[in-house]
Amino acid sequence: PAVMICTSGTAAANFMPAVIEASMDMVPLIVLTADRPPELRHTGANQVIDQVKLYGDYVRWFYDLPCPDTNIEPQFVLTTIDQAVYRSVHAPAGPVHINCMFREPLAPIGQKKDFARHLSGIKRWMKDQSPYTEYIYVPSAPDAETVAKATTIISEADKGIIVVGRLRNKEKQKAVKTVARHLNWPTFPDISSGLRLGVKSDNVIAYYDQLLLSDEFAESCQPLTVLHFGSVPTSKRLQQFIERGCMEDYIMVAGHPWRYDPSHRVTMRIEADIEEFCKQLLALIEQPRANRPWLEQFTTASDIVGRVLHEVIDDDDRLSEPAVARLISQNIRPDSGLFVSNSMPIRDMDMYADPHGPVVTVACNRGASGIDGIIASATGFACGLNKPVTLLIGDLAFLHDVNSLALLKSLAHPHPLVIVVINNDGGGLFSFLPIAKVKEAFEPFFGTPHGLSFDKAADMFGLDYYCPDSKESFVTSYLSAQKENRSAIIEIKSDRAENYRFHQALQKKIISALNNL
Repeated sequence: PAVMICTSGTAAANFMPAVIEASMDMVPLIVLTADRPPELRHTGANQVIDQVKLYGDYVRWFYDLPCPDTNIEPQFVLTTIDQAVYRSVHAPAGPVHINCMFREPLAPIGQKKDFARHLSGIKRWMKDQSPYTEYIYVPSAPDAETVAKATTIISEADKGIIVVGRLRNKEKQKAVKTVARHLNWPTFPDISSGLRLGVKSDNVIAYYDQLLLSDEFAESCQPLTVLHFGSVPTSKRLQQFIERGCMEDYIMVAGHPWRYDPSHRVTMRIEADIEEFCKQLLALIEQPRANRPWLEQFTTASDIVGRVLHEVIDDDDRLSEPAVARLISQNIRPDSGLFVSNSMPIRDMDMYADPHGPVVTVACNRGASGIDGIIASATGFACGLNKPVTLLIGDLAFLHDVNSLALLKSLAHPHPLVIVVINNDGGGLFSFLPIAKVKEAFEPFFGTPHGLSFDKAADMFGLDYYCPDSKESFVTSYLSAQKENRSAIIEIKSDRAENYRFHQALQKKIISALNNL
């Protein structure tokens, strides 16, 4: 797990967004907060707040560690840490909080004390590289009866679709891809699924979200069975499509017990390792029922959307916000990663990314879908991935976390972070909501224009800076930034009103093309 360490007081409170995101997205995290001793709590002492269970139910485990004392066996500290690590990584993974109290003096005071006797009980641990307490988790395979029941439903399904949310690793992605190929059902992959980019299977419906713009198409293609792997997808249209439907069966498979079912349509919830479930399912399904016309409705419609996007985005000279997402998906280095910020960037990437671009690892903060700490998250992603990473981010998210640009010094060559920031002078997403029609309130409270550009931020933190104003210059800048192997900012200046009009015009063309099928 990752570890966050801070002093007492409001420093601990600043960790709250990260703790919430890690909790909801099931990311292993250990939070170590320093604290003053218990006799100073609720006394008005400096830098003291109530840190006991500060993060509430968002942590998997909390422990209030007492002040260091030779009357406390060191084994106690070790078993506490080992428990914390296990609780953090064991499903459902997430944050744990250890609150560490200290009394003064806090710094070494020069007195040489012999702790040999005190530490005698952990001599073996001090010489070893293993935890003091080794936790061993023996995963149980999915219940054979449950898998058989799911197999019967799937085998007998006439109009089924596969929904794929975020999958944590390549093994799970491969397992789901194999099941999707075998069933030959229309497969809707979220941008974070690992199946959305570099599509090579005919049954993967890359533009599923855009198909659902057409009410005619959506009503004519209602599934009777849904097989859902992983997290909740980004697409709100897909959620509404599912809510409107009359599914007979909705099977969801995920390796945790949480109810990821905002539409309240799941009829069978299987808590199991996705790989193992797919393996057992494939062993039982010999010859799935073929419904070629059902699949062809989706593939034909997705191809039509692809042609409209090629005409409106690829063949147009304007550097629109959807064009930026699409160009990144087409020109990103295959040996890199992609981190996508919330709000409009992840929606544009989910809707308009070219499915035939390079296959790269995609990450995002979709636990609580906030715009806090996006640059820091992308930096951590690059460190963990040990590859160059592109971050697509909006201007408000960039401003929220601009101080994290200092972290980019930790990204040693050749694993830099190229930040593509869409600067439309405020909250672009709100232009798509009904509140945009309330003119007197929209700009000051929702649009929130800031009037800033980010060239000086690049100067302050020693980053390369580009500001292209056309598709051609963007591709040149983006390829150059990736080739230089240095962290950089590529600022795209956009107009919120024009971006809204572009999206609306594009979607009207898509609807018209689909309705003329």
